[in-house]
Amino acid sequence: MKKITIKDIALKAEVSISTVSFVINGKGEKMGISAAVIKKVQDIAEKLHYRPSMIATSLRTGKTRSIGLIVEDISNQFFADLARVIEDEAKNIDYRVFYCSTGDDDERSEELIHSLLQANVDGFIITPTRKLEDKIDLLLKLKKPVVLVDRYFPGQQVSHVVMDNYEASHSATKFLIEKGCKNIAVVNITSEMIQMTLREDGYRDALKEAGMYNESLVLHVNYHSNEETRIEELVNFFNKNPKIDAVLFLANYMGLAGLQAFKGMGIRIPEDISVISFDDHDSFKLHTPTISVIAQPIEDIAINAIQLLTSQMIDLEKFEVEKRLKKGNLIIRESV
Repeated sequence: MKKITIKDIALKAEVSISTVSFVINGKGEKMGISAAVIKKVQDIAEKLHYRPSMIATSLRTGKTRSIGLIVEDISNQFFADLARVIEDEAKNIDYRVFYCSTGDDDERSEELIHSLLQANVDGFIITPTRKLEDKIDLLLKLKKPVVLVDRYFPGQQVSHVVMDNYEASHSATKFLIEKGCKNIAVVNITSEMIQMTLREDGYRDALKEAGMYNESLVLHVNYHSNEETRIEELVNFFNKNPKIDAVLFLANYMGLAGLQAFKGMGIRIPEDISVISFDDHDSFKLHTPTISVIAQPIEDIAINAIQLLTSQMIDLEKFEVEKRLKKGNLIIRESV
């Protein structure tokens, strides 16, 4: 199919190429072109399915109508679902999204930011890695619109949209206590990222308030370990602590590893152990029994992130930093 150019529109509308150019770039009125001609050109452009060249538009306006989305792992269902909603919302305002995964690797994250800067994206939505604070400071210095999702750096003045991780974890732990669980374990990763710290804090405080906190029931698994190693660590931990009657997994990939560990050990859910995991996953809904989760308000986070980014892209000077906390959703299924 032949690519439609402004020359084709000019021929069809019987006007000059420059007239079409002015109309398409929103300068018709300013250049004294009549309303009737503007409408005629716009109608023909629409009828011919004219799509302006991204490169030409970018050179002229300095804008590419594109957003760089940097997440930890696009294959993780939470990030995949988040990316899908962000893409839908971006499409509504006629923006494209470039996806990138960091694998929680600081060096890779820095490279991705530089690549997207070279691609001249108009704004960034980022789930940052541990050491990315400086690079985000650089983006702010370069006056690039930035919104962080899922996590943030407490001291940094940058807009973010995150779940209230402390409250979510505190509520889930309290729910397990109310259900009569006495030895509640938590499985976290070895990470100093704020969202993981807040999840563990919520768990610890709920147990301390009930006078039930036991430090030996806290397990930290290395994020970069493979699934096999993770399962092995979990098996050792639960074998060492046979009294555990409930567990809170602070991320879905740990929850999935936990289910495999329990299967191999012959531990029955919920008869022997009650289970709640952060971040819903299709496997949790399909598992027998179904697994209770703390689901992130993905749609709400994505829509808010695009709103905050758009207001920066429209007018960065008037924009004020906003920090939005969203309530998690405790979905009780058969595993408690």
